[in-house]
Amino acid sequence: MNSLPAEAFVSRSPRADVLHTCALTDLTELARVGFRGADSAAYLQNRGYRLPPLPNNAVRQEDGGWVARLSQTEYLLLGSLADEGARVAGAEAEWAQDAQLNYLLPRQDSHAWLQLSGEFASAVMAKLCGVDLRAEAFGPGAVAQTSAARINVIVLNVGSDQRPALQLLFDRASLAYFRDALLDAMAEFDGGWVGVDELM
Repeated sequence: MNSLPAEAFVSRSPRADVLHTCALTDLTELARVGFRGADSAAYLQNRGYRLPPLPNNAVRQEDGGWVARLSQTEYLLLGSLADEGARVAGAEAEWAQDAQLNYLLPRQDSHAWLQLSGEFASAVMAKLCGVDLRAEAFGPGAVAQTSAARINVIVLNVGSDQRPALQLLFDRASLAYFRDALLDAMAEFDGGWVGVDELM
């Protein structure tokens, strides 16, 4: 069950500059799933996914979703806002165990998913995480598997120079705790909640 307050999901017309300075959005309801195994790359490519060539990188898909490569043989698929995660949900539903070395890793119930947007996103994370997430050190498509606010977090840079954005995936049971840690770190920058509809 989602522990965020109901008001977190309401588009509340924040100050016009919040998206550009420091905004937090909950994407936990969007589909996400993992695949692991020596045959996972071929399995995903046969379904039209573009894959990162190296671990700890992510590639944006044509529909706006992302595929992150977490190791040599493990991939994390993140749904697109454009189709409300339908393509990724379909990839999970269509999977069936067979002779291929390709194993499903359900992530819907295990991982919460937040997006931290705006020019101060890396400054906010610097308060919680020892990894340098500034754009010059952690460019678009970069992935870090690290610790932030004392929990394990997967960080993806899904932004651009014009619109910085970090996506954060972590233990779903820690959603309320990590949300509050981020909001506390954002206070210095007058950050606030932004609804999913405003990201679009």
